[in-house]
Amino acid sequence: MRVLGVDPGLTRCGVGVVEGVPGRPCTLVAYYVVYTDPADDLALRLLHLDRSLTELVAKHEPESVAVERVFSQHNVRTVMGTAQASGIAVLAGARAGLPVQTYTPSEVKAAVTGSGQADKAQMTAMVTRLLRLAEPPKPADAADALALAICHVWRGGTRSKLAAAADRARRGGTR
Repeated sequence: MRVLGVDPGLTRCGVGVVEGVPGRPCTLVAYYVVYTDPADDLALRLLHLDRSLTELVAKHEPESVAVERVFSQHNVRTVMGTAQASGIAVLAGARAGLPVQTYTPSEVKAAVTGSGQADKAQMTAMVTRLLRLAEPPKPADAADALALAICHVWRGGTRSKLAAAADRARRGGTR
């Protein structure tokens, strides 16, 4: 399974692509950070993010997209930008006809490190180790996007299979 993970942000949006199957180590395909200038008009920033994510989805042809779920923060301005970037990421996956799954930061931390309370340094260290990289992906937004993709491979694959089985059961058939 090839997954494109997105750590949404309006100024810096991390994107990571991995391949793997549940229970096995994943393989790095690529990672990026899409930057927008805070001095630019909001509409232009969102358009740049949309075009960039659409291009990366087309380039890497993932089977699904994993996006960090926006969580409440004290800084309303920061959470608004993150929510807008998250919406663009979900749209990019949906426009390509891909399943899109969102994960909370604690779900990703638990999947990748075993602890939902892991800090940025622990997350980056585990992503580096799990993907067998010579050096940590930088900046942290890229490492976070890779962690989202790893989380989806390990958890999303199982979640998707369970959802498909439940859907078949609701329809009264097995395939």
